Amino acid sequence: MELLGICIKIFFARILDVTIANFRQNILLKGRCFFGSILAVLEIMIWFLVAREALTIQIQSILIPISYSLGYATGTFIGSFLSKTFIKGEVGVQIIIDEDKKEIINSLKIRGYKINLLHLESGFNSESKIMIFIEVSTKNLKKLENLVIKNDPDAFIAISDTKKVWNGGLK
Repeated sequence: MELLGICIKIFFARILDVTIANFRQNILLKGRCFFGSILAVLEIMIWFLVAREALTIQIQSILIPISYSLGYATGTFIGSFLSKTFIKGEVGVQIIIDEDKKEIINSLKIRGYKINLLHLESGFNSESKIMIFIEVSTKNLKKLENLVIKNDPDAFIAISDTKKVWNGGLK
């Protein structure tokens, strides 16, 4: 019974510290250093206490490293979910379309997206292409993705996290 209690404690402590770690990393990527530093103190304090417990316990059982590992994996999942849900920001979206698929450009303009265009040539087959650059808030990203895929299922879409935007347009 003591072993089960220790495993549960280790499991939930790992969930907590890894969730905080994941959230902290994403906060720092958005430039929020002070809040990230506070989370770092809390994260390492929890990690230190649980690691010390797991390594110095007198009970020898494979269940201890298993609960430690499962807590880590679960914390990674929960931290990623929370980060995606609560940390809002901007993303840069690059869309490459064939030259003859310009209806996407008009659809984007009509819906208020501020876009920039770059005409280019495919390195693979020398076809003319257009690259569309857009900065969009994460809350509007799914709408943008659906609009592009609806108009051109073959469009190449690359999404990058944006730390800050100056003089750019966001819908």
